[in-house]
Amino acid sequence: MPASSVATPSAFIQQRNLVEQVADYLTQAIIEQRFAPGERLSEVQLARDLGVSRAPVREAARLLESRGLLVSQPRRGFFVRALDAGELADIFDLRLCLERHAMERLAGACLPETLAALRRQVEILCEASGSGDESRRIEEDLAFHRLLIASAGNRRLLRTFDDLAHELRLCITLITKTHEAPESIAESHHLLLDALASGEGPRCREAIDYHIGVARDYVVRGIDGARE
Repeated sequence: MPASSVATPSAFIQQRNLVEQVADYLTQAIIEQRFAPGERLSEVQLARDLGVSRAPVREAARLLESRGLLVSQPRRGFFVRALDAGELADIFDLRLCLERHAMERLAGACLPETLAALRRQVEILCEASGSGDESRRIEEDLAFHRLLIASAGNRRLLRTFDDLAHELRLCITLITKTHEAPESIAESHHLLLDALASGEGPRCREAIDYHIGVARDYVVRGIDGARE
């Protein structure tokens, strides 16, 4: 095989980095709803807009399909995933299982430094909520819940949460758009900290059930209302 036809390791790495960059751009655009749910993505237009070939755009789209942000249709291409009420309920149900387990593991065993780190993250989240930067607020919200999961000390639990995080970004975006007072979302995390500080298992479970249950209800109600 001619040497010129063999991809070098550096070329492969550069290509993978390009795919990730395109994937990050598309993820951000979907979260900000620059692409509407159900909208078809044009590989040709995206490649032209981003100044790349169609190959990394196609690979990035496949990556986002695996993350639950896009869906593909044979001979039609990729479309932004439009979550229905049932799918949203499933996502929140899994999220509740993960975070409830984390809270139960931490109840009565949350170290002072862990609680301090969570408090700092809530302060960052509240500051981001007041900045008007929705993308940052979403990332800081996820960062708090990821820290909560990581603090439970179960790596497989954390890996499952990370796999779910891409779909959670869509869900948090919907919470913001359907919540009457988005700034109160950040402040509601203080109730979780109070429960952890108490060291009481039932209180921790009740706090996380309420926190995620309210978020789920806002989103599902917003989706149902949009169809009426």
